[in-house]
Amino acid sequence: MNRSLRLPRMLLCALLLVAAPLAQAADAAVDAITQAVARPDVLRGQFTQEKQVSGFKNPLRSQGQFVVARKHGVIWSTLKPFPSEVVVTADRILSRQRDGSTRVELDARQQPAMRSVNAIMFALMSGDVQALSSQFNVEASREGQGWRLKLTPKSAMLAKAFQSLTLQGDRYVRQVEIIEANQDRTRIQFTALSEAPATLNADEARRFE
Repeated sequence: MNRSLRLPRMLLCALLLVAAPLAQAADAAVDAITQAVARPDVLRGQFTQEKQVSGFKNPLRSQGQFVVARKHGVIWSTLKPFPSEVVVTADRILSRQRDGSTRVELDARQQPAMRSVNAIMFALMSGDVQALSSQFNVEASREGQGWRLKLTPKSAMLAKAFQSLTLQGDRYVRQVEIIEANQDRTRIQFTALSEAPATLNADEARRFE
């Protein structure tokens, strides 16, 4: 699968941090989770990602930080093992390398067939229940003070990338596990989550431009 498809898959996890529990509000368990999860305008935090590739013994590990801004998009900054950054907005996905060079990985205006990827991500962010329930089957459960959601794709396009996404959390999503169609597994832990400051600073706003 080409890189432009892998990037939305990774960034989908960051967007799930603030909006995934809105997938099927008609379900009582999902509705209870929705009430428990924070929906800030801006959420910042750190991530640790571990990917187990089929056929390889040792997992691939990376660490970094992110900013999810409801009205702008996501800044996903990998710090280790190699610095890089991906910025996603409603119209495009932009990668920024260590030397400062940038590249548009996906321009929805030029690739209409890929619009649905961004549409799903921003449906998660905006809480578009109808759009999400048309794309995912949802299984919800409460676990003590926390909760667990399992999303399985309905659409053939998403099914080519994912077998399932499983989220666990409390006030925030704390862990996401992705099982890809080829059985590769990615687990992402989110820590140091903060809603303050509630607006983007000048540097963050510039990176969305």
